[in-house]
Amino acid sequence: MLVRPTAEELENFGTPDFTIYNAGEYDADPQVEGVSSNTLIALNFAEKEVVILGSEYAGEMKKGVFTIMHYLMPLKGILSLHSSANEGKYSGDVSLFFGLSGTGKTTLSTDPNRLLIGDDEHCWSDDGIFNIEGGCYAKAIDLSPEKEPEIFNAIKFGAIVENVILDENSNIDFKDTSITENTRACYPIDFIPNSKIPGIAGHPKNIIFLTCDAYGVLPPVSALTTVQAMYHFAAGYTCKVAGTEQGITAPSATFSACFGAPFLVHPPALYSRMLAEKLEESGAKVWLLNTGWIGGPAGVGQRIPLQYSRAIVDAIHSGQLASSITRKSATLPLFDLKIPVDSISGVPSSIFNPVNAWRDAGKSPDAFDTALQELKTLFDQVLKDT
Repeated sequence: MLVRPTAEELENFGTPDFTIYNAGEYDADPQVEGVSSNTLIALNFAEKEVVILGSEYAGEMKKGVFTIMHYLMPLKGILSLHSSANEGKYSGDVSLFFGLSGTGKTTLSTDPNRLLIGDDEHCWSDDGIFNIEGGCYAKAIDLSPEKEPEIFNAIKFGAIVENVILDENSNIDFKDTSITENTRACYPIDFIPNSKIPGIAGHPKNIIFLTCDAYGVLPPVSALTTVQAMYHFAAGYTCKVAGTEQGITAPSATFSACFGAPFLVHPPALYSRMLAEKLEESGAKVWLLNTGWIGGPAGVGQRIPLQYSRAIVDAIHSGQLASSITRKSATLPLFDLKIPVDSISGVPSSIFNPVNAWRDAGKSPDAFDTALQELKTLFDQVLKDT
């Protein structure tokens, strides 16, 4: 999960910056002061220690380190980011993908035409971005070579799979959720053939906020101003979907500041201000990409096909989408989002405006307006104190 030290670094290792004590198979004691459940992930910045109790989820270790970086990096003027990142093989343009679990960070940033810098945790300094990790931690539910070939092929000797079921031939059944929806695969980043090592790159040209909209009212893609970027970054809206958290079997709306509230140590406003400064300095374009539902809410509408999301990302990288929106655009009410009107390569224009998508699916405009207002009210409630 983390960057492996070289032989020379191990020889001159010295004192560790932090020590992680993972005793996840042992429960914490709720009767101890400050402990509220059997699960405890505790950080002591003075002693430089992390303790994990009551959770055997391997991700606790990397998220512990991520929380440490969320404290230390802003003190140095470096923005810590819950994002994936990749780089054009020949153009060298860098893209960041922000989003909570289940929105498509790992899937959409793992692109055969681009170099993978990292799939989850990065920092943005005055010199550019760098990856905190040395591996990937992908969801394995329903994994297939057709939908996600790079990730599927990375699961080989040297990878670790978590919570999966093997068939009688010791092959993984990626559809089996009898243990949990949250099946995972952990592998070194160099298992992705077009990974970039070391994971260091320049300033991003495009920033993509991923949201899985359960209301089905946000467009598949929209362009954001810096002010709008701060708004959506501060909100961190998505919906929890099956396979992202224990007990989640149906979509439900959720907000997580900066797309990573559990890992924030400083006030969210600090990270939002730092992001705005980075955007102004770099001139990066910001996009909101909905990988959730269109034509109606979850359970009624349809999930946006992965091939459409990939094609939209390709159009962002090629500049086709920016040119299309500059020529002609529409506006989503309440959120004032600028959305494309014309089709782009691989994506029909009919899905871009969610109002039209609802109408095409036989839903009334009034039903759409009600759902849109409901989501906007949730945003207002979440952001009123920020």
